[in-house]
Amino acid sequence: MTSPHDQAAGRALRIIELAEHGIQPRKISDNAVKVVERLQSAGFQAYLVGGSVRDLLLGESPKDFDVATNATPEQVKQTLRNARLIGRRFRLAHVRFGREIIEVATFRGCPEGEDGDQREVKHTGRVLRDNVYGSEEEDARRRDFTINALMYDPSNETIRDHVGGYEDVLERRLRLIGDPKTRYREDPVRLLRAVRFQVKLDLNIEPETAKPMIGMAPLLVDIPPARLFDEILKLFLAGYAWPTYQALVRENLWDQLFPNLFSDPTQPPALVEQTLRNTDQRVQTGLPVTPGFLFAAFLWPRVKPKADILVAKGMAPVEALAEAGELAIVAQARRVAIHRRFSTMSKEIWCMQPRFEKRRGKRALRLINERRFRAAYDFLLLRVLEEPELKELADWWTEIQEKQGDSREAMVQQAPAQKRRRRRKRKPKQSADSPATSS
Repeated sequence: MTSPHDQAAGRALRIIELAEHGIQPRKISDNAVKVVERLQSAGFQAYLVGGSVRDLLLGESPKDFDVATNATPEQVKQTLRNARLIGRRFRLAHVRFGREIIEVATFRGCPEGEDGDQREVKHTGRVLRDNVYGSEEEDARRRDFTINALMYDPSNETIRDHVGGYEDVLERRLRLIGDPKTRYREDPVRLLRAVRFQVKLDLNIEPETAKPMIGMAPLLVDIPPARLFDEILKLFLAGYAWPTYQALVRENLWDQLFPNLFSDPTQPPALVEQTLRNTDQRVQTGLPVTPGFLFAAFLWPRVKPKADILVAKGMAPVEALAEAGELAIVAQARRVAIHRRFSTMSKEIWCMQPRFEKRRGKRALRLINERRFRAAYDFLLLRVLEEPELKELADWWTEIQEKQGDSREAMVQQAPAQKRRRRRKRKPKQSADSPATSS
């Protein structure tokens, strides 16, 4: 019996006219159309391709527009003076129009019969470099999902479909092109993309596409940590963080990104769940979100127990959190590399937590005016979910922010004193000249 994936490979090109697809040209970037027109005027094939076409069909507003062409990157640069060539794994051209960048890629071809100079594949099947150029049809068939293989020609307002992606968009079906296991081996990040598209676009994953996911999840360990960081941002900062987390856990993908972080990922700490829900709410209401806060929440279950141990050994709370935080970030970087500016923010949020206990005098007033105060305060509110004893402290900091002038000063003066911790004395280090203890 022929599988849906084999059927996709054998499909003939289908042209969908404007009267059927209904895409409104006014929703398309003028700069993207300009790039296509210039390439076509120079004698090349060129089309809008991928996510922008998919999103337009789904009634979404594309965030960016990509172009596919039979012009080589060098020919693109010759045709478009504002183009800049980038990349090694996939050679591309970026065409800049102010803040907007239109990405132009040359049609990729099938690797069969190539001498390997332009394509590099690991023994696991993961493609490290792929600059084998081909035809429009080959390019469509080697893309990941059918819904991402559609091409739009603004010159005649038609959609070009080589793999049945148009029907899949209409049916809201997510389907890999080709054999799913092979495609996941070529690029295991497709496992994460499958989850992201399913959740964000409310799609149903076709059974053959979904079946290998759990078993192939460990392939993500082979992906560079920096690339996984970029995927984390796409997964959790698009307004669907909580359902995305649930889908990652369901497909055995969460533990590949954050191994052994929670004892039971199906029941994450309340602080983490609420952080994800709050992130979604902020995105959907147009408020800013930052990865630094997200990672502070994710790693807190690892940071706090270690910090508590260090405090019990006599280390000051802020120092303990700084050391525990650094250890957690270094350990996490083996899987997901966190950019320094975001890891620094996470550490600042953690290290400000003990300072909330110091409510008297000028320290409290200085704390309110510090750059990370709001993020650290929001984090304190989340901690109350798991540490109810912090509620009085959190309520006090909520109230003082509403006070002004003398009222704020009076509240600081009347604040309860911080409970003193008895610090254990550290044992002095034995000098090199001291006699060794006999056993």
